Amino acid sequence: MSEIRKISWKSTEVEKLSESLSCQAVFDGTLTQVFIKRGGGAPRHSHSSEEYSSIISGVVKYVFDDREVVVNPGEVLVVPPNVPHWVVALEDAMAVLFFSPSRKDFIPGDVHYLRKGAAG
Repeated sequence: MSEIRKISWKSTEVEKLSESLSCQAVFDGTLTQVFIKRGGGAPRHSHSSEEYSSIISGVVKYVFDDREVVVNPGEVLVVPPNVPHWVVALEDAMAVLFFSPSRKDFIPGDVHYLRKGAAG
């Protein structure tokens, strides 16, 4: 049986990925807390994990090949595996993201594509 653990975001390292994006991550599944400055975000990418994006504050736009989806506080967007998308904050934003299965590329120092910032 796995160990029960309690983790505080306050004691979890914040990794600065770019001038507009920083991230905290908890593993065994991947749960992240991201902070995005207005106009910043993540460039076009895809991943083999399903993504659940819960917007806590601010407004975020997800851009897909066939549509754009604006996500507001209190809303959750589910992105299926292997669907290309990019993300831009329409306002300073904080979101909690959960990925299943776990995203090993979120190990601190290894999220290379996010270091580029948002790109259209």
